[in-house]
Amino acid sequence: MLVCRYWRDIAIDTPELWADICVSPHDSLEKAHRKLARSKSVPLDITINFTPRVDNSSGAMESIIHAMDLIRPALWRARSFRLSVPNKPQAHAALLRCREEAPYLESLCIRVFHSMQEDHYSSPCLPLFKGHTPRLRSCSFTSFNFNWDRRVVSNLRVLQLGGYWNGFSPSVDTLLDILRGCPGLEELALRNMSDVDPETCVSLEHEFISKKVVKLPRLTKASFYYAGIMRTRMLLSQISFPALESLDFCYLDNLTPVLEHLRQQSLTSLPLKYLRIESSFLNEPKFIMLLRRLTSLVTLELVDVEDVTCFLLKNLSSPPVAHPWVCPKLDRLNLDGCTALEWDALRGLVESRLSGRPPQLSSASAAAASRTSFVSTASASAHIHALSLSRPATPTMQPCRLSSIDVTRCHQISKEMVQWLKMYVRDVRCEPAKGIWGESILP
Repeated sequence: MLVCRYWRDIAIDTPELWADICVSPHDSLEKAHRKLARSKSVPLDITINFTPRVDNSSGAMESIIHAMDLIRPALWRARSFRLSVPNKPQAHAALLRCREEAPYLESLCIRVFHSMQEDHYSSPCLPLFKGHTPRLRSCSFTSFNFNWDRRVVSNLRVLQLGGYWNGFSPSVDTLLDILRGCPGLEELALRNMSDVDPETCVSLEHEFISKKVVKLPRLTKASFYYAGIMRTRMLLSQISFPALESLDFCYLDNLTPVLEHLRQQSLTSLPLKYLRIESSFLNEPKFIMLLRRLTSLVTLELVDVEDVTCFLLKNLSSPPVAHPWVCPKLDRLNLDGCTALEWDALRGLVESRLSGRPPQLSSASAAAASRTSFVSTASASAHIHALSLSRPATPTMQPCRLSSIDVTRCHQISKEMVQWLKMYVRDVRCEPAKGIWGESILP
């Protein structure tokens, strides 16, 4: 891009424009050196990114070392530092050069792609930045062994840990100690970890009874992705999260004990708006008991959950007499891969959320409906609206109309059924039907 000399001088004399430093196979050291010189003394966002595709190249280690040697004099003014390398020897060589204090560092991300590698570089190269990171609020570690030193992960707002296997995975006590040192934590993510020993957890349950619950009043987002069902269960039983709004459970086997902990938390406060469960087992009646407590839930995602049946959909569309609606604010529903559902239950759910009344009409409404003429599919919406107007006003909260439904990989849902859903739901996602040559038939 060509500009006049005047604008060029303005850009060069504005150090904030050169504060983003990146070194990778696509970003040269010369470019990083030029940005470092022009950034003067402003805080820096530093990224060193070498993917596993360059792991076998002979110059990968040399490039990482040269990049760290170039950036090392400016680490004291780093605002964020992201390191992504293929293996632990390269991470060890890079972090050995992080010995200067980092008084402005707010975000630290270290990622080692080959998480299953075990070698003599597993010992931590601590303390990083001389242990002086007073502004550090976000840490994301993947397969980085920091010996679970609390000095590195204290007073955080965001904590993401992943890629810890076998002897390197954290114990429940270790994680609880870390959480106690982060009372202002807002986001927690545990991903890809070997589970703890069940026998150890059974013995710890009696010890936890006498311990104080870890209070996380600002925690709004939590994610547990293949983090071990025993670890997840023990953690949730020992922490309090009255402000939680987003929760993910993925690949955690039997979630029923975890659902009970959530229900107990909901007895005080649980303003959950987003809930995702993927590839896990659960007790459907207990899950519905939890959903009755989640009156603020907006998005419910159930992916590859074989235990979800029509029983769940009927409870979402037909609340018991003198009981409020289950999840009245539900707006988006994801049923990807839930093949045990029946079409009639799904259709009843959509219709009930349109009219604000259960599919089963009262005796008076049923008599009035029997006197009406046949209603075609094209005028079904007007008919449902007329029925909703005839319903007497009740003090209970009326349900919201569904705006999104995902029935991808639900092979029991035919093309005609999908077309019906699109008449009443704004966003319908599904696997498009394929023609002879693999082309998409449905729009």
